[in-house]
Amino acid sequence: MSHPHLHFERCGEQQEVAVIRLARNAKRNALSDELVLALRDLFDNLPADVRAAVLDGEGEHFCAGLDLSELKERDAVGGLHHSRMWHSVMERVQHGPVPVIAALHGAVVGGGLELACACHIRVADETTYFALPESSRGIFVGGGGAVRIPRLIGTARMVDMMLTGRVYNAQEGERIGLASYLVPKGEAFAKALELAQKVATNAPLTNYAITQVLPRIAEAPGDQGFVTESMMAGITQSAPEAKEFMRAFLEGRAAKVRGN
Repeated sequence: MSHPHLHFERCGEQQEVAVIRLARNAKRNALSDELVLALRDLFDNLPADVRAAVLDGEGEHFCAGLDLSELKERDAVGGLHHSRMWHSVMERVQHGPVPVIAALHGAVVGGGLELACACHIRVADETTYFALPESSRGIFVGGGGAVRIPRLIGTARMVDMMLTGRVYNAQEGERIGLASYLVPKGEAFAKALELAQKVATNAPLTNYAITQVLPRIAEAPGDQGFVTESMMAGITQSAPEAKEFMRAFLEGRAAKVRGN
């Protein structure tokens, strides 16, 4: 899993968390085709015993978006296929084998925001800023942002970001839904890792239902969603891990939910 611009390591007591780090610091971790394809290959080949992943960026920025130097020779057909290639990679992040927590800092811009929105949870530190500058470059989002970003913040906010070049800071981004957590400068990775380790203790089938089935239920007509929910409720509770978790709770061996 080695790549000059994509680092991979494992963390946790049982090495159950994969840490995936964009490492193109000189380009603010801008996404070249080579790097995007390396992400695809990595998510396609995660070890079977990995239960969660953290996606991070080396240096001061998470990701400054598409490497625009690769656009200059692309025609309309090439642009179409390039966008579809990005879609396939983002699908592997969002609908891959494990929940993915993004550790955001510095620039989360353009394609970098599209990548962050393909993750299941986003942790932003106070240096984070969000933007979609495609209109000022004469282009349009192409990595799934037109679908994923409005689902998080609404179409009107995305229209505003793209038409005017509006930049949201970390606090604003957390308020409108671009981030789930806001932490002090330099602490995004530690918080993301903490969350990933917690997520990794869940029953794998329940994590699968939450990340893969729940979003589809939310988009389905109500009657279809109710049936799908019932099916997943029945399937997940039959898993061996679920039965052990339930026994632990009933026997007083599991912590009860309490307020902060």
